[in-house]
Amino acid sequence: MANHKSAKKRILVTATKNACNTRKKTATKTAIKKAEKALAGTDKAAAVTAVRAAESKIMKNKTMPKKRAARKISRMTKKLSK
Repeated sequence: MANHKSAKKRILVTATKNACNTRKKTATKTAIKKAEKALAGTDKAAAVTAVRAAESKIMKNKTMPKKRAARKISRMTKKLSK
């Protein structure tokens, strides 16, 4: 257990940031799964909106490395154009 006031504060801040990042990661993963499901379907319009939503979540939340995010977006867009 922390003894100093600043260490106690860091524990609280870390817990808060961890919860926030977990929420963001979950929302991003859900958006990606919805986009993949829409891409597998036949409705082109739904796939376009799902991919755009996933793309904005990935870029906005910044919970994954930039190159991985770019790779995921690129692959979804490539599937969308087929």
